[in-house]
Amino acid sequence: MEYTTEEEQNRQLLYEAIYKQFIASGANSKEATESTEALMLKHVNNLFGFHGLAHSIGSLSIPFFCRYFLQDTFIPKKSNAARELAQIHLEVWDELDDMFLQDVYDKLEVAWPRGCAKTTVLDFALSVWLHCYEKSKYTLVAGKTESDSTEFIAQARQAFEENAYLIAAFGKLIKPNDFTVNKLELELTNKTKIQAISSTSSMRGKKYAGSRPSCIIADDFQGRADVITQESRDKKYNTWVEDSAYAGDKAVFRNGVKIKPATKFIVLGTILHKNCYMSRLLLNKDYKHILKRVVDFDVDEYFHEGLWEEFYNIYFDDKLKDSVAEAKEFYYQHEAEMQYATVWDDKYDCLDLAIDYYNNPIAFKQEMMNDASKIGDKWFKSMRTQPAEEIESHEFEKTMLVCDPASSVAIKSDFSALCVGSVAVNGFKYVRKGIIDKLCFDDFCAKVIELLKIYPDITHVSVEKNLYSGADVSKIKELALAEPELRNRKIEYLNKMQRTNKDEKISTIIQGVNTGQVIFNEEDTAFNDQVTDFSGQDFSEHDDAPDCVAQFTIDVKEIEVIQRVKFSDRRLLGV
Repeated sequence: MEYTTEEEQNRQLLYEAIYKQFIASGANSKEATESTEALMLKHVNNLFGFHGLAHSIGSLSIPFFCRYFLQDTFIPKKSNAARELAQIHLEVWDELDDMFLQDVYDKLEVAWPRGCAKTTVLDFALSVWLHCYEKSKYTLVAGKTESDSTEFIAQARQAFEENAYLIAAFGKLIKPNDFTVNKLELELTNKTKIQAISSTSSMRGKKYAGSRPSCIIADDFQGRADVITQESRDKKYNTWVEDSAYAGDKAVFRNGVKIKPATKFIVLGTILHKNCYMSRLLLNKDYKHILKRVVDFDVDEYFHEGLWEEFYNIYFDDKLKDSVAEAKEFYYQHEAEMQYATVWDDKYDCLDLAIDYYNNPIAFKQEMMNDASKIGDKWFKSMRTQPAEEIESHEFEKTMLVCDPASSVAIKSDFSALCVGSVAVNGFKYVRKGIIDKLCFDDFCAKVIELLKIYPDITHVSVEKNLYSGADVSKIKELALAEPELRNRKIEYLNKMQRTNKDEKISTIIQGVNTGQVIFNEEDTAFNDQVTDFSGQDFSEHDDAPDCVAQFTIDVKEIEVIQRVKFSDRRLLGV
């Protein structure tokens, strides 16, 4: 609905909020309409001014407060770039009413897709409301990093200093000419305080004017490093449970009547692992849970059927000169038929979401679907191995050495990975030798020379260029010239930068490994274990071995088989 003037829009917002309050108190529609009109007429001279009617209604309705007082953030206008709010935003504000005004519960977990404005709709809007009305003497907001925390405080400070609607109704809540700016704290003239910390800081012991926080918000409290191992997942969850138990206050009762509510806890984020901190909180009955997905369908099925499957085939067709442009043209020709509902239609684009899914399905399911059902599972369910003697009994038509050097020999650093791979005449691929080791530059080059000697049928050596920029290849060639048995051997070197997403690359060998089309040397237990332990780049300590095998299957396709010319005895031809 479009309004003639901003004042007309504001009056309508105020009218709807008052009407809703009367309905909630038990009035019927006619009674609510008459009472709303009478109340607005009574306060006609101070609807939106200092401590006016809007000020009073804002204390009773967080949705109204946000839509009126923070309208430059939440209401689309010619002067801003705000998007139309989605139903989930209005619903969560109603939940905040239940939590803070009705005191229905004390703990809320919100798992929304990335980009759904969690921080703005919850952290920012709620904090401003709490401190305008002194509902919280001390609010603590924990962001992922200190940078996130600093940005949040800056946004809140700007609202109190510049928002004309707030200033008109509440006055100046930031001291004029107050140049003592703390980037992580905001102290207001009504003697309340908002403080932001990073997720690595402890919440325990935090106080302001002798009071513990009335509200604690954890926004994206976990990062990638917190979900890689079971130990890191346990630590993150246990730290939150233990800290939150001691950071806030319990409710105070007197003669059976609650005179002070308990500290309110709000946890915002996305599901990163089926056993991560957010996932485990979903099972915690102390919390009210709100979980939303960007779309309400099975993405694995939907994006691989009908028109979307046709789009997918065009998008990844390497025979086309510009497959991306052709795929998008196909989409625009069928745009109406390829539309689908999202959790926030004014934000999420159907084409962009589909492309994000195709390029990284696992990340999409984490960050957009809050689906961790398969995240963290091992990718390789089986591995076919053979003794070295059996492998070497086959006839090979292509053989190469694939190398991924690492820069450090420290305990927690990546491994250098080397893989001697062959394609046999039977069509199977064999990892004849798989090595993971901590190798410095010289040791790495020496190991390549050693393998070239052991496997004289290696015709190609593929070395990732990202680390040494070709210096290692130059050194290997120099060492080869000093070896009589390698000096005159024809070896081709592939030295390319690797920019492909590792998960995407490694996913290409899942079928081959699981079905036994790629066979491994049973002696190479460390190498093989790293392959079978792989659960995705973000959930595995190391990915060197599976990445090396994947690179072998890619590079070996570029090797052309040159058949040797065989000369027959002319007498067999009867000549």
